[in-house]
Amino acid sequence: MDKKQTESFSNKKMNRRQMLKLTGVGAAGVLIGATGFGSVASSLGYSVVEDNLSVLNKIPFYGKYQSGIYTEVQQHIYFASLNVIATSKEELKELFKMWTPMAVKMMNGEEIGEPTTNYFVPAKDTGEAVGLSASNLTLTFGVGPTLFEKSELGIKNLKPTDLVQLPHFPKDQLDENFSAGDICIQACAEDPQVAFHAVRNLVRAASGKVTLKWTQAGFNSFPQGNKKNTPRNLFAFKDGTGNPDVKNIKEMNEVVWVQPNDSVSWMTGGTYLVARKVQTHLETWDRTALGDQEATFGRHRDSGAPLGKKDEHEDMELSRSDSNGRPVVPITSHVHLAKQVKDRLLRRSFSYTSGLDPKTGIFDAGLLFISFQKDPKQFINIQNSLGRVDKLNEYITHRGSAIFACFPGIQKGSFIGESLFKA
Repeated sequence: MDKKQTESFSNKKMNRRQMLKLTGVGAAGVLIGATGFGSVASSLGYSVVEDNLSVLNKIPFYGKYQSGIYTEVQQHIYFASLNVIATSKEELKELFKMWTPMAVKMMNGEEIGEPTTNYFVPAKDTGEAVGLSASNLTLTFGVGPTLFEKSELGIKNLKPTDLVQLPHFPKDQLDENFSAGDICIQACAEDPQVAFHAVRNLVRAASGKVTLKWTQAGFNSFPQGNKKNTPRNLFAFKDGTGNPDVKNIKEMNEVVWVQPNDSVSWMTGGTYLVARKVQTHLETWDRTALGDQEATFGRHRDSGAPLGKKDEHEDMELSRSDSNGRPVVPITSHVHLAKQVKDRLLRRSFSYTSGLDPKTGIFDAGLLFISFQKDPKQFINIQNSLGRVDKLNEYITHRGSAIFACFPGIQKGSFIGESLFKA
């Protein structure tokens, strides 16, 4: 690398293609030592890869909290629920240790291993993300209640008392093929192939330790690419208007992050993830008058404002009534029922389309609802309030349900889930 190239490398952010072009396979080791970029250490018995903050579209892996929760929501998700077939706590620990440097590398926009020159063995990286940017990839890891019930792992005593399967809610028609799981990986990115590549390579590397239980891809779209605008679901209504301010530490501590003494010690700084696959009956919805649609949600479709108001973020004021004394926001509307509960949560949902339902010939489409909360009761209380009277029930069916305890953030030199294994 000449002087001009070195200055360019040091001063500018680069994508994967630019990095590979500059360094080449043979020069990679020299480059690592000279710049600290992607540096690897083995002092703790496993590789430590640094966040490379010089690359384009990069979100840090290390921090107080896991990425993919408080970080700005991306356009695409690939969510995977896994079964664990490892047979000891130590084997499970090694799995998370192995995944840690891989996760950092992929969030850096790098391949998980150097390209192979041996044509007789598979490449270390599956390769479909080569040439793409880091794409703001985030990876979020959690563990489900069934993991702690595996006697061979010997971790039953570490299970948080709040980590139990969600109850059966009214109108649930759950499919075991889209429910529960021992481990979840939430991969979010601006590019769907980058998100899929991340999960694919993590699962591939963990062959013999995990198997896939269920997966779901999803997407979000933002008006004019402006993420300050709340995205719309496939019913065309804004989804996530009432979220807490992720930059407000006090608010996030109250709603999302587990505080000391809230739960078991290893969950401090973590959160609980609820995933619900909700099929939306678009054909029925599309035959419904706009006024009835708005009465179903309790908001105006175009602006997202509470009924009778103009601005999306105006106070809902549930007690408002019209000149005839009738509630402006119908008491059976989705928002009214959700808002009458004091609990809050952080929604980070994505729409999905998965072809058609072969049994009915209608769209298989809907919402991969994902929420983060410091206590699962927050979600349970809201869902119970919706109950059987929610007008939206006529247009949706809950097909999948899962809950996971998400670890606190990972510090450099540590590994995913370290707090659990140190407890």
